[in-house]
Amino acid sequence: MADRTAAEIISSWPEESREAAKLVVEKYGEPQEATESYLIWLGPGPWKRMVASKDFDEHRFPAPHNDSVESVLEYRVPPEKVSELARFDGSVVVDRTQGEVSARCHDEEANNLALNLMHDIVTGARTVEEARAYYAEEFAGYRRGDPTPYMDKLQFDPVPDAADPDERVLSDEELEQAQQEGEQKKG
Repeated sequence: MADRTAAEIISSWPEESREAAKLVVEKYGEPQEATESYLIWLGPGPWKRMVASKDFDEHRFPAPHNDSVESVLEYRVPPEKVSELARFDGSVVVDRTQGEVSARCHDEEANNLALNLMHDIVTGARTVEEARAYYAEEFAGYRRGDPTPYMDKLQFDPVPDAADPDERVLSDEELEQAQQEGEQKKG
């Protein structure tokens, strides 16, 4: 793959994902990693990584579109806020262990909007319902050519070292005991 350009790789992708990937290539240049199905940029702009994928998903919020570009941030989401984010937008994904949150939409601007609203929900600045209403308002404003601050850029700084490896609940002794019991069952 290293000898093929992003343009060559995406030339066989469906139009929906090819057009979205092209926007990322135009802004950030050639990706650091590439396969037949993915282009990956490491550390572009404010992102930990961006991933453009050949496959795309139909998404109807706030209006029908296709999701194929993922923007990933280092950010710690408290566990009690994860279900609120799932209610807000199914394209916002939390990886608690790695300390990442991502948005997967058609373009970076929509990902900015989703992640800015994710931050508002996590910090209590907006409820899920308020965030969904604002998303629709700014999305429509973008189409009208109105100012769209939440789409223009992130309104907060990513949080480095956001990983949350969780709490240990099994001691070494308990693990050893379980191992021994498992061996006895086999024997």
